[in-house]
This record gives sequence, structure tokens and C-alpha cells, in this order.
Amino acid sequence: MDLTTGFRRASRIEALEISEIVQLSERAAAMRAAGRDVVALSTGEPDFPTPAHVVEAAHTAALAGKTRYPATMGTAELRGTIAAANNVTRGEVIVSTGAKQVLANAMLATLEPGDEVIMPAPYWTSYSDIVAMAGGLPVVVTCTMEQNFKLTPAALEAAITPRTRWLMLNSPSNPSGAIYSPQEILALAAVLFRHPDVWVLSDEIYEHLNYVPFHSFKSVAPALADRLLVVNGVSKAYAMTGWRIGWGIGPAPLVEAMGAVQGQVTSGACSIAQAAALAALTGEQDLLDTRRVAMQARRDVVVARLNAIPGVECPLPDGAFYAFPRIAGAMAACGFGTDAEFCAWLLKEGGVAIVPGRAFGLAGHARLSFAYSEADLEAGLTRIEAAIAGRTGAN
Repeated sequence: MDLTTGFRRASRIEALEISEIVQLSERAAAMRAAGRDVVALSTGEPDFPTPAHVVEAAHTAALAGKTRYPATMGTAELRGTIAAANNVTRGEVIVSTGAKQVLANAMLATLEPGDEVIMPAPYWTSYSDIVAMAGGLPVVVTCTMEQNFKLTPAALEAAITPRTRWLMLNSPSNPSGAIYSPQEILALAAVLFRHPDVWVLSDEIYEHLNYVPFHSFKSVAPALADRLLVVNGVSKAYAMTGWRIGWGIGPAPLVEAMGAVQGQVTSGACSIAQAAALAALTGEQDLLDTRRVAMQARRDVVVARLNAIPGVECPLPDGAFYAFPRIAGAMAACGFGTDAEFCAWLLKEGGVAIVPGRAFGLAGHARLSFAYSEADLEAGLTRIEAAIAGRTGAN
């Protein structure tokens, strides 16, 4: 019996599919399973282990019976710790199953069909799909390498219409690593002051992976706090991707609305993972600097190697753990018209997985994660160099 007979996708998800990052990672895994030697530099996941005291806290919580349904908005202990660290009340904090759920909660709680959300490109791949799933319209503003992949006040002003509901910023950025300076934040805030109906979502999940000074949007522009949602979590800095804990900090009415959405989707985030996140935030923090320094060293090696490849131009990222080189010259030299074709060829023939820039809204680029071991980075970069040289006949 064909169980798919009569199946119809809802119109709101008609264009949705698994992200290109995941597709590439799964394709690389399938090639490995088939016996191919593949190096994947495609996933944004630190290779460091979750800190031992965090794992121990989860174990202790489980043994202590903290395995019941948690409060929808998060445990009192974790919300209180987040609130205290950010000088807000507990009612202005929601804990979710990863930062991605925070984003989805916010869009589902606030967007009406046709509402617009401004997102500077390059942007994290899920932004546009989350907005579309909630009935909104992504308004993509291209931010080139020449402007350091950052949104300018003039471009923001030009993108705002009567239907604009949100501006989504990500600093430090995935995929570019760009960090907005206080002056740049204030310049954007000056535009937003003229448009009181536009809210700001500041995704700061890479806050602790910064190689130049980082400043939270709220700390620089506190006058916009009544229409600002800050998104953060433990996944990147504490190497806790699989624990799935993120949070949002914003005005209580927004947080309450997001809680109403969450209550009908997942209810509260995993109680054991919340205990682990609490331990991460309240325990020893020296590891953040240690890991940041290690990532910075990897960044420097990766960027230097990329810039040595003919047809590749790679600026030094300010933060996060991604390089986002422009590969248009290498694409052309190798005979490819799109970054997707180039990356597919590189995986098939070179045995290395990177993500085409089109997945992030900026074609002609590619994203490489340097959150991998030095050995994997060395192997992957060597394969990229060799594949391009072999196809172009370069020495």
C-alpha cells in the first residue's frame, strides 16, 4: 500500500528543504561509508569536548531525579542566572531547545503574512527559511566583501518599508565572522530610531569567539531595548551543540508570546541539558579564552593558506570559526559557472566538503569551518589546492 497517496505539503513549507550545509555533510558521510576518504570542513561544530564539569553536572542532575517536565520557559535557576548576567528580570528570558528554536519562536509569535524581515547577506542559512515558514518575507540586503560583509545605515534605510517588522543581525557572523563595532551599531540604531515599528533580533551566539572586541547590540544601543531580542546559547563557546540549549532575552510581552509558541511545540527544553548549561555558565570560564586563542591560531593558518591559492580571496574574520573566501576567480579558472557546481566538484573529485556561498545568500563565495583539528584543516586545504591546481594545470 502506498502510504504517500494523497499527501500534500502545506504551502507555507513548499520551498523548505534540509539546509545545504546538512545536505553536504550527509553527502560526505555517505561517501565515507562507501569507502571514500573525505575531509569535511562544512559543519559549524567545535571539535573540543564538552567541559568535564558540565557533563558531571548533567549526570548529577539525572541521579538527583531532575528528569520531570521542566517549566515551559526554562528552569528558574537557569533563567535567573541568564537574567542576572544580563541585568534583566527573569520574565525577560526564555530558554529553548537551541538558539534556532528561539528564532522560530520569535518569528511565529510576531509575523503576519507578508510582514518583512531584513537580513544582511551573507546570513545564516536558516534565517530565510524560518521567516518564510512563519509567513514572513525575507528582504535580503547584499553586503559585499568590500564592505566587510556588514550592513550600512544607507542600505538599512533603503530596505525599510511600512511592512518591515524585524532586522536580523548576527555578530559575530556566520558565515563571514564579521563583528559590528560600537560605531557601526550606533549608526544602524540611528536609522532604527526613525522607524519605531521595526524590531531588532541580535544573534550573538558566537559572542565568546571574538578576535577583535565584541559589543552586544543592547550594551551599545540600550534605548532600543524595548524592541530588541538578543539570542545566545551554550552550543558554540562551550562545545555543547548536542545539548540543544539556547535562550532569548527581550521585552516581557515578546518573551511571553514566544513562550506561548514554545508551549505548543516542545514545552520546556530538556531538564538535564538545562542543568548542564547552568554549570557551563556558573563554572570556570578560563576555557573560553583558551579555546578562543586556539581558534584564532587556526583562523590565521586557514586564511593564509586560502589566500595563497590563485583565484581565492579571503579576508581575516573578526570572530566565529568560519572563513568566507571569494572563490569567483578559482571557479572561472576551473570552468564552473556557480559556486554550487564548484563545491560539488570539489567534494566529488577532491574529497573535501565546503559550503557554497549561495546557501548564505551571497554567491561566488564558499564557507569553510576551522572548528576542526589541525590535521583535518591541513588535509582539507591541501586537497583544495591540489584539486584546483590539477584542473587548471597550475604548478
